[in-house]
Amino acid sequence: MLLENRVVIVTGAASPRGIGRATAKALAAQGAHVVVLDLRREDAEQAARELGEGHLGLACDVTDRAACDAAAQATLAKYDRIDGLINNAGITQPLRTLDIQAGNFDAVVDVNLRGTLYMSQAVLPHMKARKRGSIVCMSSVSAQRGGGIFGGPHYSAAKAGVLGLAKAMAREFGGDNVRVNSITPGLIQTDITGDKLTPDMRAEIIKGIPLGRLGDAADVANACLFLVSDLSAYLTGITLDVNGGMLIH
Repeated sequence: MLLENRVVIVTGAASPRGIGRATAKALAAQGAHVVVLDLRREDAEQAARELGEGHLGLACDVTDRAACDAAAQATLAKYDRIDGLINNAGITQPLRTLDIQAGNFDAVVDVNLRGTLYMSQAVLPHMKARKRGSIVCMSSVSAQRGGGIFGGPHYSAAKAGVLGLAKAMAREFGGDNVRVNSITPGLIQTDITGDKLTPDMRAEIIKGIPLGRLGDAADVANACLFLVSDLSAYLTGITLDVNGGMLIH
């Protein structure tokens, strides 16, 4: 077991076909106690129950610093430790540059970037005191290539911000043996993308993917497992592409 008795928080992990839910399952299968965070307490608790015994579901709006702190404290109250954090919660909007309004920008940046900061701030003091921990930040290939299929420029900007934030935190907390890394998924089949691709769109996109298929949530989940486990003990500040070769650089 790669994560036996370790405690890992996964934000945005209640959506049935989402990357967060798949990640929670992968971590639990390797022995972790998983703390599922999502906006609705009922959804988070249900997702935690479906993982089996020993897991916890909590309501948390990652754009609310107090809510993030409360989730971290509830985790410590139950398990007395936090070994890992997967900053997965995110939203996207398919808008073009000239159509982005202030509310659109604030919503996308708040969840994707501010939420990553707030949740990291909630766990870092504990990890620093214990001199161990691993944080994984979810970015996107759209941050690297300048736009995606379903995300507007404000989404690309927010996810690029995640990369910069993760690298800065990696540099700041490396001396405390706290590792911070990022994942940049390509087009993954989730609730967000599942019903929006026509057969023609799918075929055209796959032409540009050397591995010849779209990604599954499990592909990203396995990358999260690698980065939160000791298999990646000498990795910090990296960006791990999970895109089937869609972007090679």
